[in-house]
Amino acid sequence: MGLFDFFKKKPAAPKVVVEVLYPQTWENGEAPVEPTVLAAEVLQPTPGEAVEIQVPSHIAAEDVAPVAEVVETVETETETETETETETETETAVTSETNLDEGLTKTRKTWSERWNAFMANFRSVDEDFFEELEETLIGADVGAQTALQLTDELRNEVKLQNAKSKADISRVIIDKLVEHYRSQGVNEDASMHFAPEGPTVILFVGVNGVGKTTTIGKMSARYKAEGKQVVLAAADTFRAGATQQLQAWGERNGIPVVAGAANADPASVVYDGVKTAIETNADILFVDTAGRLQNNVNLMQELAKMKRIITRELPNEPQEVLLALDATTGQNALQQARLFKDSTDVTGIVLTKLDGTAKGGIILPIRNELHLPVKWVGLGEQVGDLQPFDADDFAKSLFGSLLIGDDK
Repeated sequence: MGLFDFFKKKPAAPKVVVEVLYPQTWENGEAPVEPTVLAAEVLQPTPGEAVEIQVPSHIAAEDVAPVAEVVETVETETETETETETETETETAVTSETNLDEGLTKTRKTWSERWNAFMANFRSVDEDFFEELEETLIGADVGAQTALQLTDELRNEVKLQNAKSKADISRVIIDKLVEHYRSQGVNEDASMHFAPEGPTVILFVGVNGVGKTTTIGKMSARYKAEGKQVVLAAADTFRAGATQQLQAWGERNGIPVVAGAANADPASVVYDGVKTAIETNADILFVDTAGRLQNNVNLMQELAKMKRIITRELPNEPQEVLLALDATTGQNALQQARLFKDSTDVTGIVLTKLDGTAKGGIILPIRNELHLPVKWVGLGEQVGDLQPFDADDFAKSLFGSLLIGDDK
């Protein structure tokens, strides 16, 4: 055989093995009685040479659906189920709230473990005792400055009440901690402010990844459920994901979203958002901003430009500049709060992911050192899990289990 004769030779017909799979098991050697949908893939390794597949005689021809039809049916059913689940979640999320005690489980456990370990070493009330107390407080993420202040106050309080037993010492210290949490809220304005007329602008700031966009989605759904007309402005134009995420929240909750092109001037999106809010007589405009670096000069200038545009169109706005902080970052959240407070007119804190951390004690130094009110806390994934912060309830949930009355 010559070389060219080899190339002229036709290839042998391909051997294709077809296996028929039934969704039901066979019983007594007989095929299932119920109609069976059969989808088969035809392999054609050689163009033009289709392979015929014989359908078993006990399956009627009308019961065999084409592959595309089967796939389309499955996809349609899946989409319908997903849409139904999303609608149900949206309808029930506003009313589904995580209990504060549940949300603080990890933080309370950490406090309890540290406190029990500290009191287990109790021998007498001396200087070593207060040094260990200070270290315990720092370990509970209350911050060095706040821990030092608290230790000095507790040293005087223990002497004043002449507390000597373990039970008395524990009661004095825990009572003082509860009092400290509550006292920070005496002159603290933790309420949300709204414009007497026209739209209220709520500007969200914070570094990337702390939950700004998700918090806006939850809060906007909450206010819409209360009967307010809401508009969202996606001013974080440097991250396409942020705009898409905000648009998904808007679509889910039936709230209009003003967005611009990728890398567009964020201030232009804010301007369009303000104009839309005015023209549609909206009650609230939420503005999502970029958060590339909390110490980035350009970012702070960008925020200042946004505020100038807002006040030019609405002289008394924004009513709120909320700083979103991730509770799981502990002392890093405190540092972020310091930098943003120095650069912008922050009116309040939203502490997110509080249910997923043991560092909830960070609330104390934020309020004690920076004198910024914590207005909202995130305790879960549902809309109703974003709750207004109450210092009294927080203190009770955090320290209540540590209050003991026995004299051990």
